[in-house]
Amino acid sequence: MSNPALEDPTYRTGVIELLGLLAAGEIGAWMRLAEDAAMAPDLRTTTEIGAMATSEFGHFAQLRDHLVALGEDPYARMEPFRSTFDAFHVKTRPSDWLEGLVKAFVFDGLAADFYREIAAFLDAETRELVLDTMSGTGSSEFVVDAVRGAIEADPRVGGRLALWGRRLMGEALSQAQMVVAERDDLSALLVGGVDSPGMDLAAIGRMFTRLTEAHAERMAKLGLAS
Repeated sequence: MSNPALEDPTYRTGVIELLGLLAAGEIGAWMRLAEDAAMAPDLRTTTEIGAMATSEFGHFAQLRDHLVALGEDPYARMEPFRSTFDAFHVKTRPSDWLEGLVKAFVFDGLAADFYREIAAFLDAETRELVLDTMSGTGSSEFVVDAVRGAIEADPRVGGRLALWGRRLMGEALSQAQMVVAERDDLSALLVGGVDSPGMDLAAIGRMFTRLTEAHAERMAKLGLAS
């Protein structure tokens, strides 16, 4: 695959790391949603969650195939991030199908926002791939209806899920900050992108503020206080 931007070895390494991170996140989301589907209370909900899982796998396949086209082993590029995602999922294991839905909604939205921020510093071809794979699972309406319906049926559910959403956001932000801090080549994408001068520390702080604000808006859609 010919992409002149990837001729810069430092930039290429950062892009490959980013794609490996994305792929690891997508395959992890697929696995967790498949588990959540088993907790669903009825066939319709099982099917909807299964469709969400299928969408995540499709995104993974796009990233995997792109890495292969770049001459990379996608599984080797995903491996460094496996323990990070495993640790996150262990800390945020849902106790029921509603917590699973909120987790998928919150984490999918946060991941999409985070990677869209990074995409601003990528070359056009890589940016298009990242934005396409972060385009969502098409399940937002189902999740919002299901959560709001559960709260309407039992208002006590709202308090529990609001606390759960705050916990998820805290864990997810910690994970994102850790990944950026620990992966030098990924950090290089943020501080010195292809199509822009990149971010300084203050700008990175403002980015995380925007992520937090977007999370609050998503929680409001669910009928939950952030």
